[in-house]
Amino acid sequence: MRTLVVRVQTTAVGMGEVGARLVSRFGPEVEGWIAEVPNLAARLACRWGLVLGEPFDSGASSVVMRCRWPDGTPAVLKLSPDRALLTRQAEMLRVFAPSGRVPAVLSTDAQAGAMVLEEVLPGTEAEEVPGESLPRLWAELLAALHAVAPPARWPWDLRGRCEEAFVRIGRRLSEPTIAARVDQVAWRRAIRRCERLLDTQETLVLLHGDLHLGNVLDGGPSRGLVAIDPKACVGDPCFDAVDYVVSGAGHEGVEARCQQVAAACGLDGDRLYAWSRVIAPMFAIAYLTYGGPEPAIDELLALTR
Repeated sequence: MRTLVVRVQTTAVGMGEVGARLVSRFGPEVEGWIAEVPNLAARLACRWGLVLGEPFDSGASSVVMRCRWPDGTPAVLKLSPDRALLTRQAEMLRVFAPSGRVPAVLSTDAQAGAMVLEEVLPGTEAEEVPGESLPRLWAELLAALHAVAPPARWPWDLRGRCEEAFVRIGRRLSEPTIAARVDQVAWRRAIRRCERLLDTQETLVLLHGDLHLGNVLDGGPSRGLVAIDPKACVGDPCFDAVDYVVSGAGHEGVEARCQQVAAACGLDGDRLYAWSRVIAPMFAIAYLTYGGPEPAIDELLALTR
């Protein structure tokens, strides 16, 4: 369930694109935090011995910049006004560390809402990886991630992840641009489909939970694909393939990609396609917001019926 990324200046984080996204996520009270980011980054660089570099891509909940760890290791400094979110993310990355398929956490400061991560190199996003090799690489990534046993009493499951997403994204149905194409009937239908899939889960694994193409990077031939920004939860293994499948809208098509991915990953193709119909309206809303291609929107909307 991807959000588009923006760039941020390390020396003067203003109320431009990044500010608008952070305000959209956290409200106008985040403006003070945005103004303080350059000073916060400088203090952390001094404490940790970092050499700060150019801005990196930043999402809707964080500001990210390249840096170097004191031993020269290429790294990224990630800052967020949502300190609890960053703390959870660091915990999730450490849980997945034995897989070798997530960036290493080099340091954290929960009070500052900051962490330093290994930079994944070459770091090309998965959508730029040659399409013919991607199903196999995705299967290898899922096998490594899903082999990690969930910690005892892990507090997050797929049902909660889906409920949160439907509530958060569902608020946008009242926006005129969205309401004209995605109605409440389609949204409730997606929720019912989701509930049926959750009620019939059999195999449960520790999921990445937000494994869209922008959250998967090329770690080079010796490492394979690497996942970033987990929302780790326990649930149906199909869920970690569904964003990749739905991204086929407007390309080879969702159904065709579903068949390719299910075969490569050893997943139940019918369940994976059913999950695609759950996620399709969320993708449609994102495409309607950020100017996605009309053929893809039409295909996604057809999947909601």
